[in-house]
Amino acid sequence: MATAHNISAIEAAMGELHDFLGDRVSAGEAVREQHSHGESTHPPGMPDLVCFPATTEEVSRIALVSARHGLPIVPFGAGTSLEGHVHALRGGISIDMSRMNRILRVSIDDMDATVEAGVSRKQLQQALDNTGLTFFIDPGADATLGGMAATRASGTTAVRYGTMRENVLGLTVVLADGRIIHTGTRARKSSAGYDLTRLFVGSEGTLGIITEVTLRLHAQPEAVTAAICAFETIEGAVKTVIEAIQLGVAVARIEFMDEHQVDAVNRYSHLDMLLKPTLLFEFHGVSQASVEEAAQMAEQLASEHGSLGFQWQTTLADRERLWKARHDVYYATRALRPGSDLLTTDVCVPISRLAECIVATRADLDSVSFPAVMVGHVGDGNFHVQCLLGPDQIEEANQFAQRLVERAQAMGGTCTGEHGVGSGKKKYLYAEHGEGLEVMRAIKRTLDPDNRMNPGKVLDVD
Repeated sequence: MATAHNISAIEAAMGELHDFLGDRVSAGEAVREQHSHGESTHPPGMPDLVCFPATTEEVSRIALVSARHGLPIVPFGAGTSLEGHVHALRGGISIDMSRMNRILRVSIDDMDATVEAGVSRKQLQQALDNTGLTFFIDPGADATLGGMAATRASGTTAVRYGTMRENVLGLTVVLADGRIIHTGTRARKSSAGYDLTRLFVGSEGTLGIITEVTLRLHAQPEAVTAAICAFETIEGAVKTVIEAIQLGVAVARIEFMDEHQVDAVNRYSHLDMLLKPTLLFEFHGVSQASVEEAAQMAEQLASEHGSLGFQWQTTLADRERLWKARHDVYYATRALRPGSDLLTTDVCVPISRLAECIVATRADLDSVSFPAVMVGHVGDGNFHVQCLLGPDQIEEANQFAQRLVERAQAMGGTCTGEHGVGSGKKKYLYAEHGEGLEVMRAIKRTLDPDNRMNPGKVLDVD
């Protein structure tokens, strides 16, 4: 067990937790190791205990036990985070939400649903089959909805349907002292009091443990079409995106891949895209005519910026294959250099600076010793870089990642558009928020005075 805490305190907590969780609390080394890391290259952190609650009330009781014995709490969803969010840096209790996986309510009339935090996005989408509704937020991994709310996740459809910030109506949250609170309502708007829902969305488990999420759903579009479009230059691809957004072209997805990412996707997903900077488009509409009009506008804009033509993906099977390939870019990139470490980072900039930022980043990558690819949700200015590293290249990659963040912030952007801060990007927050960071610390100290809620993430208070 970890040495950060008194062994007798851990043993006492174990006894109390066993009284109501039974074999759903474990101190086994294999279980603890599994909960010591996500999918990032950040150093792991081993919890002392791992709990598997089944209800909000059990999470509350775990929080009370942790308070009595001074043990940190680290929520654990699917373990797919990329900035060290689930690493138990100071030991304590990892709370695995996988058994809280019930879909509690779906309202077709109100177009909303309430789910437990351990429900995955694909599980919800499957449950919505034949309802005419869907949930569009789609990070690459099959993340849990609680984790997606905690990190303010987004995905390929954010340009039209928004991020988790816009799609979470309310939450059930367990606070550090075990209190259970409910934020928001099912109403589509409210002027009643502070917006606590938005406070906890994106708080990364540092203020409370999200146990239930009420979500806005969307109607399945009547008509859909997609296209692949290669360009001679990165500038041409990104300028097409900028003009499409400025002109209000009704796109649901605009994804960018540089030629290196295209190569990885072709190899892994058995596609035959041109090895050029490429955009992936999808258009949603209430009629085929409206979809075709938007697609034609985008095609015309692309042709003015050096496109090599649209490859239409008109069937459902074609579209599913294309977007599965896009969601599998993490694994496609790993396959380029088996056995390597993968540093994945993201930034987001104002759309007017996107071309400049991506071109400068690609030039930066062309000067480093490791292979790297770029992919992004460029419709909202967000892009990702994946660096394939040998043991002696990690420091060089960290220096590149710092240059990338500083470049984005200098352009009026942010150090992360969707991965979150975790432990990996704390050092960039002061440059982004200035004295606002002390306001965040004041909120943290008020809700978590003992700094037990996912300590070492987002910001330091001690």
